[in-house]
Amino acid sequence: MRFVTLPLLLSSMMLFSCQQQEAGQAPSTELQAIFPKGQQGPAELFTGTAYNYGLVPNDSVYTTLVGNVYFEPGARSNWHTHPAGQILIITDGVGYHQIEGQPKEIMRKGDVVKCPPNVKHWHGASADTGLQQMYIVPNTEKGIVEWMEPVSDEVYLQD
Repeated sequence: MRFVTLPLLLSSMMLFSCQQQEAGQAPSTELQAIFPKGQQGPAELFTGTAYNYGLVPNDSVYTTLVGNVYFEPGARSNWHTHPAGQILIITDGVGYHQIEGQPKEIMRKGDVVKCPPNVKHWHGASADTGLQQMYIVPNTEKGIVEWMEPVSDEVYLQD
């Protein structure tokens, strides 16, 4: 078995990147799915098109719900809260997260976002790029989610 050293690997990656740029190829904006798309979310809970794929169902042993949501560009959740909070792990794309009364934050691949318990918030894709996020809802014996009103275009588009 042959192992490639880190400097050689990095050099090869940089060379490939430079060759792509020289050839005039733009980086791909297509998201790389690691889970199936899942079921389309209901229109009364999402603006635009979003899909949910459950990974760990709620049960009395782990009391944790885990899944993946794929938001098409411009799609977003309604305002909502989680009794025990929520953790988001961004696996691809670009999107937004906002806690009520605070500025909208940009989320990118590799970001981890903590949504505090019982705090009103929303999240979704940017206007021109989709978003994939894993969600973790702990301590589901306290409840899972309370859905509220849609996020207005005015709120979604503000900087």
